[in-house]
Formats: sequence, structure tokens, C-alpha cells
Amino acid sequence: MVKGDFRSPDLAAEGERRIAWAWADMPVLASIRARWASEKPLEGLRIGACLHVTTETAGLVLTLKEGGAGVVLCASNPLSTQDDVAAALSVLYGVPTYAVRGEDKDTYYRHIENVLAEGPQITMDDGADLVSALHRNHPDLIAGNASGSGSGAGVFAGTEETTTGVIRLRAMAAQGALRYPIVAVNDARTKHWFDNRYGTGQSAIDGLLRATNRLLAGSVFVVAGYGWVGRGVAARANGMGARVIVVEADPLRALEAAMDGYHVTDMDEAAAAGGFFVTATGDVNVIDKPHFQKMRDGAIMANAGHFNVEINIPALTAMATETREARQGVREYSLSDGRRLYLVAEGRLVNLAAAEGHPAAVMDMSFANQALVVEQLAREGRSLEPGVYPVPEAIDRRVAELKLASLGMKVQNLTPEQRKYLESWEAGTE
Repeated sequence: MVKGDFRSPDLAAEGERRIAWAWADMPVLASIRARWASEKPLEGLRIGACLHVTTETAGLVLTLKEGGAGVVLCASNPLSTQDDVAAALSVLYGVPTYAVRGEDKDTYYRHIENVLAEGPQITMDDGADLVSALHRNHPDLIAGNASGSGSGAGVFAGTEETTTGVIRLRAMAAQGALRYPIVAVNDARTKHWFDNRYGTGQSAIDGLLRATNRLLAGSVFVVAGYGWVGRGVAARANGMGARVIVVEADPLRALEAAMDGYHVTDMDEAAAAGGFFVTATGDVNVIDKPHFQKMRDGAIMANAGHFNVEINIPALTAMATETREARQGVREYSLSDGRRLYLVAEGRLVNLAAAEGHPAAVMDMSFANQALVVEQLAREGRSLEPGVYPVPEAIDRRVAELKLASLGMKVQNLTPEQRKYLESWEAGTE
């Protein structure tokens, strides 16, 4: 019997074909999967995952299954699901998947409940909605509170994939609300240096262009937020000929953007100048009513942050005299003064809602971190106190080494003399 809730089993064959295409560009994860095929380090472990249901995620899920785990999956965003992948995982690979592209809010949270109903022992989250629902609705499923006896009962550890989720988890930990240990995979250098910057940088621009088919060269392109995602988006827009303006609240990051060659200002000034706007802050109402009032006719807005709260959509809707779908995935808001503003993908993650998300080559590193962290948690997670933990340095470096090797590259090995020099305090000016 096929378990899950997905669009149609008829899509499974296409999903299988596209999963194979992505898998061919994920050599680091493939090496882990090959080792796990014989070692089975996750044997008998139940994993509940709330992730973007994409071809790359399928590679991770099938690696976890190869390691012996039972996996159940739901979407971490209503618009990021690739329906053929959800069908393939459920029908062909035996991974119950609860995800339908465009599902409403009630269905989205019901699917999270479906995952929790399977009694996971490790959670894998992207945005912390699964962890939040677990703590809010089912604290009895957390290890120490779980019904039943023995070490198998209850959630004892987890991982978090994205910046927004890590922020939420640290807030929970600071308030004493987090009840089990979670590793912040997002904070691994082999994740955010590459996934957030190169992956989101490329895929956010890809989504924006697929949705609008507009020319970036010569345009004024406003990037709100200059973290790793904002850096990547700004660099790609600049590379395609746009004049980039950066809006940033942190003076150090703002100064970095200025030194990178961008004009830096606040949103009040940028709103009147921009033709394109992409938010990447993880905060709320970054583009708000006063900014809509200043925007030029035809301005296009999109969001590259996790949640659809960075652009104040209720305020924009209230200002509009009429709204309509101008193109697939692009909503036009007509204002009383005749201006038209455009919002891409309902303000949700533009790279996943309007395109296919990150290239497999960069997700290879992010998901290799996920896999290796879960392997370590399976061994040691029950002994950790509740809190947010970093990815171990050894795992981060191992992922980098494996990725370099897959690219046919290598690092310079230090000589004994060089190592001795770096470890000595006595050597100085000669």
C-alpha cells in the first residue's frame, strides 16, 4: 500500500527520471550512500523530515534510507514541492511523502502532523515548522516524555537546514523552550558559504527571470539584506548588468556591500529608485506600505527569504484597487494613481516557487552535512543536552575534501617545517 498525500501516481516515472539527473551531480552524497549500503549506521532509526520536496532532497532521503532509516517526508513550503518527485518517492521508493504543490495552509500543517504521527526519533527541518509543531502540539513525542519504554521512544535529536530555522531555534533555546538537541547544519561553512551564496544567488535570479522574462541589464536592482543570500543575489544581478542597491540594517554588512561596489541606503530611498526588489533578511515587513507608495510604475518584487512575510502583502492588497494574474506566478496590483506593482510567487521563496531551487552540485554539500550529522547523532545524540549545536569541524572539513576530490582538485599539504613554524611563537623578524 502506497502511503502519503501527493498530486498523482502518474507523475512518478517523470520524478524518477529527474531524480536520476540530479543524482548524477551529487558525488559527495553518493560516496556516503555507497558506504552506508554495507554499514547501515541508521538501521531501525525513524526520521521525520520537513524539507523542500525537490530532486536534490530525494537524493538525501534515499541516502538515509540506504543507511537503514525509515523516512517520512513533508514539504517545508507550500509552493516549493515538485509534484513528480513527491509521487516518485511515495510510489517507487517507498518513502511516505506528504506534499502537494500549492497546498493551502491547513493542508500544509496537516502534512506536518502526518509526519509526527509516524513517531520520528530524529527530525530534519527547514525553517523549524516541524520542530515548532512538535513542541506546541505533541510534547509527549519528545524523548523523556514519550509514551512507551526503551531508548527507541521519542524524538531525541534533530537537524536544521536554513538560517530562518536556526534563528527560531536559538530563540526557543534562549527562552528554555527547546526540549532536545538540534544541530544547525546551516551554520556549516560548506553549507552557507556555498548553498546560501552561490545556490540561492543563482536560483533566485533564475526564478525571477523565469517568472517575468524581463531584462536585468541596465536595471536598478534592490537587494534587501546582505547576508550570504543577499551577497549571492547582488553578485549575480551585478554580473548580468544591473545597477545594484543594497539595503542593510547591520553597519558592518552595509560597509562590506559598499566596499563590494554597491550603493547602500535605506528602503525609503531605494523604493523610489528600484525596478526589481529581492528581499533576503529573514525579517518582517522589510518592504512596507510607505515603500509601495514611492515605487515606480512596473516595479517587480520577489522574496528569497524563507517565509512570505518580508513583503507586506496584506498592506499591498489593501492599497490595490484591483489585482490580477499578469503572468503565471506574477500578480499585478493596480493602485489608485494608475501605478502597477508586481509580486512574484506570492512573496514565497522565489528560487523554489518560480524555479527549481538550487543546483544539485551545491545541494550535494548541504545534504552531505545533513547525512553525516545524522550519522553522528544516531551514535551520540541521546547523550546531548537540549540546545542548538554547531556542525563538528571534522564533518565540515570532510565534506570540503570530498567535494574538492570530486572536482579533480586537491589542497596543498604543509611540509613539517611549515607546520612547525605555524606552531612556534619564538620565530619572528630576522
